Amino acid sequence: MQALEVCENLNIEVVSLAANSNVKLMEEQIRKFHPRTAALFDEKAAHDLAIAVGDTGTKILKGMDGILETVVHPDTDTVLTSVVGISGLLPTMTAIQAGKNIALSNKETLVTAGNIIMEEAKRCGVRLFPVDSEHSAIFQSLAGNRTQDASRIILTASGGPFRGFTSRQLENVSLEEALNHPTWSMGNKITIDSATLMNKGLEIIEAMWLFDIPVSKIDVVVHPQSIIHSMVEFKDGSLMAQLGASDMRIPIQLALTWPERNENSFKRIDFSQLSQLTFEKPDFDTFKSLGLAYEAAKIGGTMPCAMNAANEVAVELFLNRKISFPKIFELIELVMNAHSVNSKPVLNDIIDTDRASRRLAWSIVSGGF
Repeated sequence: MQALEVCENLNIEVVSLAANSNVKLMEEQIRKFHPRTAALFDEKAAHDLAIAVGDTGTKILKGMDGILETVVHPDTDTVLTSVVGISGLLPTMTAIQAGKNIALSNKETLVTAGNIIMEEAKRCGVRLFPVDSEHSAIFQSLAGNRTQDASRIILTASGGPFRGFTSRQLENVSLEEALNHPTWSMGNKITIDSATLMNKGLEIIEAMWLFDIPVSKIDVVVHPQSIIHSMVEFKDGSLMAQLGASDMRIPIQLALTWPERNENSFKRIDFSQLSQLTFEKPDFDTFKSLGLAYEAAKIGGTMPCAMNAANEVAVELFLNRKISFPKIFELIELVMNAHSVNSKPVLNDIIDTDRASRRLAWSIVSGGF
């Protein structure tokens, strides 16, 4: 919805829409934005949608094939990918191969297949514009500077709802507590990733590929106010940071208009009402996702994909109250330890790794985990 608000504010034409299964919301969006095509991954939902909007001129598509058709529409110049999980990989790759610029809000695409995606984008002459607030901040901090002059990237993290908790305290946290993020309003999966700090782990790997910088030069600092969205330190000791309100519409707009900056009515920071900006070291011992992400990035190959697949299964289990919060870390680590790394994967290897790692995660849980 936020991306569509930005399009409406900028008077950008919405050529196609794609989603999972929400018929009611998709119908509302079709009637408001009049896209040429719209796709729902769920085929029954797509059938129901076709009936509901039969009086419009929008062509309704279904399944992954339908989603892929939307991203290659000839009238589209930019595809905003905000699908959660590895399900965004194929649509992003297909859009790149069709010569579309990408406004990227799907971390898992670069986490699982960063080298493949970046090489294909270069080959096809398309640009990837980051939508995540952290990567947008880095993008802006590097603008006008040379990447080789950057000594490190500093990703900021809110710390999530359990900042300051001990491992023992995490044993008894509830789903409701985990979904109560102190700063951002996000979908359930991303909110849980933020609570475990895996969201920051995924961002570490994404930043490595987006900005062509080794993982050893990427640090994380906890910044509870979420005003500084990330920073770049240069070799002369200078720091460039991007500040802004906690509003995803700001980086979305920039990704769609760069290098232009358009006016809007979004929230502004009132420094007279801002008492302090604080920073803390992340707790690697309690929130093990960060260490696992660094390890996956250093190993490379298919390991980040295996880590991501295990995390997606673990979060699904936690959301369905099947495992406790600390079990998320444990399941990811078990899958990573069992994974045999392919150091030079092609796209099919990534897809196979994802499937195999999911099967392994489910089998571990089924075996009395």
